[in-house]
Parts: sequence; C-alpha cells; structure tokens
Amino acid sequence: MPVTKSAAKALRVSKRKAVVNQRVRSRAKTAIKQMFNSPSADKLSEAFSRIDKAAKLGIIHKNTAARRKSRLAKLLKVEPTK
Repeated sequence: MPVTKSAAKALRVSKRKAVVNQRVRSRAKTAIKQMFNSPSADKLSEAFSRIDKAAKLGIIHKNTAARRKSRLAKLLKVEPTK
C-alpha cells in the first residue's frame, strides 16, 4: 500500500493508464490477427492505423511497430508507406 498521498495518487493514475494501454494494445493485436487470418487492403490499413497509434502513445516501441507493419505488408506484397 502507498504510504504518502502522492504515492496513492500515482497508484490511481497508473491503474487508469494501464486500462487505456491494455485497450490500445488489444485492439492492435486483434487487427494484426485479422490481417494474418485473411489479408486484405482494408485490414492492412486498419492494422497500420492501430499499430501507429500504439507507437505514438508509447505503448509499443517505434521499431517494433515498423517491424510489425513490414511483416503485414509482406502478406499483400505491397510496399509500406512511411
């Protein structure tokens, strides 16, 4: 348990952020799985969007995002956009 008021607040904030981060991470993973199961241009666009959002928020590293986007793009034999 937190001892100080600031530690208690930090714990509350951390819990709220964890919920948001989990939601963004889950949506990205779902989009990636859908793309692997049945590749299409629409699903590729959706997956790119979700991955970019997760990277922008710092939930995944930018190089991890780039690697995942590259692997998804190879499924459609399309050059990824930067």
